[in-house]
Amino acid sequence: MSITSAEEPKRYGFVGILINNRETQGPKVNKILAEHAGLIIGRLGMPHLEEESLSIITLIVWATNSEIGSLTGKLGIIKGIAVKSALHKSLFSNETPDN
Repeated sequence: MSITSAEEPKRYGFVGILINNRETQGPKVNKILAEHAGLIIGRLGMPHLEEESLSIITLIVWATNSEIGSLTGKLGIIKGIAVKSALHKSLFSNETPDN
C-alpha cells in the first residue's frame, strides 16, 4: 500500500476515558464523542462505579494519528477527565472496517 504525504494511514486502536463527576462532565464528553462519531466503531461504558463518582468509557476506533490526537486532546482538557489511547502498529487497508 502506498501512502502519499497528504494522506495518513488509518489504524485500529482504543481510547480509555475515566470520568470523575459524570453529572457535570458527562455531557461535555458525549458532545466531543458525537463530534468524532465517524472514528468510533465500538463503545463500552460503565457509568456507575465507586458510588457513582467514577465512570469509564472504552472506545474501539479506526482512525489516523491526527484524528485520535484531536479526540484525545479535546477530552484531555476537560477537568476531571483522564484519557489514554493506543493504535495498532501495523497498517491495514484505508477502507472502512465494514468493507
